[in-house]
Amino acid sequence: MTDEPLPTQLTEAEVSEQMAVRLEKRNRVLADGDEVYPVGVEVSDTIGAVRARFGDLQPDDKTGVTVSLAGRVVHQRITGKLVFAALQSGAGDRLQVMLSLAEVGEDALTRWKELVDLGDLVQVSGEVISSRRGELSVLASSWTMAAKALRPLPNLHAELSEETRVRARYLDLLVRDRARETVRWRATAVASLRSTFAAHDFLELETPMLQIQHGGASARPFVTHSNAFDTDLYLRIAPELYLKRAVVGGLERIFEINRNFRNEGADSTHSPEFAMLEAYQAYSDYNGIADLTQELVQNAALAVSGSTVVTWADGTEYDLGGEWARIGMYESLSEAVGEEITPETPLSRLEQLAAAVDIELDHPLRGKWVEELWEHHVKPGLTAPTFVRDFPVDTSPLVRDHRSRVGVVEKWDLYVRGFELATGYSELVDPVIQRERFVEQARLAAGGDPEAMRVDEDFLRALEHGMPPSGGMGMGIDRLLMALTGLGIRETILFPLVK
Repeated sequence: MTDEPLPTQLTEAEVSEQMAVRLEKRNRVLADGDEVYPVGVEVSDTIGAVRARFGDLQPDDKTGVTVSLAGRVVHQRITGKLVFAALQSGAGDRLQVMLSLAEVGEDALTRWKELVDLGDLVQVSGEVISSRRGELSVLASSWTMAAKALRPLPNLHAELSEETRVRARYLDLLVRDRARETVRWRATAVASLRSTFAAHDFLELETPMLQIQHGGASARPFVTHSNAFDTDLYLRIAPELYLKRAVVGGLERIFEINRNFRNEGADSTHSPEFAMLEAYQAYSDYNGIADLTQELVQNAALAVSGSTVVTWADGTEYDLGGEWARIGMYESLSEAVGEEITPETPLSRLEQLAAAVDIELDHPLRGKWVEELWEHHVKPGLTAPTFVRDFPVDTSPLVRDHRSRVGVVEKWDLYVRGFELATGYSELVDPVIQRERFVEQARLAAGGDPEAMRVDEDFLRALEHGMPPSGGMGMGIDRLLMALTGLGIRETILFPLVK
């Protein structure tokens, strides 16, 4: 009796050698008139379904039930008249198959021994039984090659490096349970978001990803060119201005979940391409949209983990339940630096406070200095979910002025796990003020600010038809998964962009 050795991390020369052997086996199958990659194979049951139905069989039991299933060979042990193999489904479920000389015949048994390698996809038909050791199995009466693997699998008992997991996600999904779980968690969380929106009578929309001019956020865009229109276009940095057009058109509760693109840095919380949720609710404001956001996140946590107390990848528990704190940006910064900071605080004083803590910034807007100081002094201490409210007006050109405070706008950022998860506004719906804000942004753009927006005349024309008072929010789907799982952004994106 011999066990086929599990694959190790092979050198390129060893991979080439194995590929040559596997290619020769592929050619043998074709020479015999059989298919190596058939158009389809008979499958009556999944591996998971068989385990669920017959998981309580006693040792040496027979069911009399014949199934046909398919999976990837991830282990095999060969004796003279018997082969034991473990098949793995796409969901990660495994089941033993047994090929005996008496049951499958000499030709089929020999062909398996000579042609099947670890990593191959095979179809097996046979009776569901339990082995003498109590292992649920399929006693094969026939088998078929479903797809020949020309490259060897990585070592199934060794951790893949993070670089390999990111660059070859297909291998990560094959060998690591957490990788498959993360994909399912993401799908579950997004389904929960849609369910919560549906319960509040929201409609899901799709808006353009190719835009004539970039807008809806302060960010550096990707630029492409349309041959059909002979014009440069921008990959959208946000869907905001189109969603607001829809609100003008009478769609009063709307959301979109789709991709955004920002030509900026990549780190543990940022990716140039990312999934974003944006939502708008007419006749609401930043308070109402904060309530909705809390409900969205808490419902997603319940859907993914069954509790608002989620367990991260490192085993740490994080509580997303209850009512979340709401703090003011200026108030919390004032407390942190020991003096009152207001929208009227001179730029010279903000520069002094920044220099005292080695903050380097070259920007004409006082709001930028306030935000940088806040991120230095206050952000690191935020651990529990917290809405940070009332931002400087000059850094938020699409937000309504605060109803009772000069120099700030009705905007919040939601911090979870110490990073920004979502942002919400009382939307600016006055077309006259919006035009003034756009003109100021255009002035900054002309001065060389690559993140500043241009005047969007089409959007202003829509706004001039009247947009109801509204609350709006945006939340990164990738970051939501980070909050629910404790994983980095490259783990929550299925195929992240890497150099």
